[in-house]
Amino acid sequence: VKLIRLKTFCDERGFFSEIYRKLLYEENGIAVDFVQDNISCSMKGTIRGMHFQSSPGQAKLITVIVGTIYDVFVDIRKGSPTFGQWGARELDAIANEQLFIPVGFAHGFAVLSDIAHVMYKVSSVFDSETEKTFRHDDPQVGIEWPFENPILSERDLNAPLLKEALA
Repeated sequence: VKLIRLKTFCDERGFFSEIYRKLLYEENGIAVDFVQDNISCSMKGTIRGMHFQSSPGQAKLITVIVGTIYDVFVDIRKGSPTFGQWGARELDAIANEQLFIPVGFAHGFAVLSDIAHVMYKVSSVFDSETEKTFRHDDPQVGIEWPFENPILSERDLNAPLLKEALA
């Protein structure tokens, strides 16, 4: 997982920032062929996740366009010394930071602002057959979310525990 700080050019009109330049990412060890861009709009108190794709997996490049999120990732690589461990980073539209989440990690986020628009580039197209989810509040993983009683999709609400999702 890598944090990327975007170069931003500001003046009296506002700002300009490049969101993605393939060569720059490759020079920094992120040689991923992104094939799809997604955007979500979510309200304060929403948690989306935890999501991942089984084989071939899916890398993600997360960018917040509007608002603030608490972005969470969990290592789900079998045999990894950090399997089941999680990390988090607050991302917002002002800081111009991105989070690169490689294949083998689950991803989710909580919306801290009134509204959040989150854009993410992915390395494989959505496939309902390989898309998986596990509970955001799985006690074995122990993610510390910034609030209780989140707004969840029906799918996320009824998600299995991580060990069941990987079975």
